[in-house]
Amino acid sequence: MNILFVSGVSLISNAGTQTKDLLINTFGLPLKPPQPEDEYVFSEKIGGSKHFGVWPLSQAAEACFGKKQWPAEHPVPQICIEFEVENAEAVASAEAELRALGHQLLHPTRTEPWGQTVCRILTAEGAILGVSFAPWLHT
Repeated sequence: MNILFVSGVSLISNAGTQTKDLLINTFGLPLKPPQPEDEYVFSEKIGGSKHFGVWPLSQAAEACFGKKQWPAEHPVPQICIEFEVENAEAVASAEAELRALGHQLLHPTRTEPWGQTVCRILTAEGAILGVSFAPWLHT
């Protein structure tokens, strides 16, 4: 696996607007939703970070398992860190490497509606780690 850089960090929150309000109103971070009605807020304009966000737990559950409830048999995640690779094929190769090493994936390699190709695993501590190719980060 050839990781190029950390492409994103998102806190995973089940606290409604409390964490978003702290980061936006207290820390002054320029976090915005991709669409006005979206609970997910993020910024690609914070120095030292390609992408920083607050990901609602229900959306993380839906992205990983296809349902809004996080499964009780998995540790509840607190953070998601995504590692960028050179292309979409490298994500599939990373998935194969992870599986060969005995890691269980939260989901296989797939391309999300916004164009990111990603596969994800969950650490014992409850961190979601993604191997990702986001084309817009390669321009």
